[in-house]
Amino acid sequence: MVKNNSQQPSDITDIQIARLAYIGASIATLGDALSAVAAGLALNALEKSNSQNPQSQNSDQSKDVEDLQKQIDYLINELKQVKKMMRY
Repeated sequence: MVKNNSQQPSDITDIQIARLAYIGASIATLGDALSAVAAGLALNALEKSNSQNPQSQNSDQSKDVEDLQKQIDYLINELKQVKKMMRY
């Protein structure tokens, strides 16, 4: 019975380490997703700048900015959910 009591703090530590690893991986994944979105938007802007006039380019860029803002908001909400999970 004494061994079980001495192993419990180790189990708790292992769980905390696993949680931190999960959070780190989640944050890294969200960061990679954000980088991919930014790279896609940059590529899209470069392609459009070579083929369109300035007026339509501005409207396309504002739509792209709105889309990026929605994706950033989504990522922020995901981070908040991870933060809530850590409290439990």
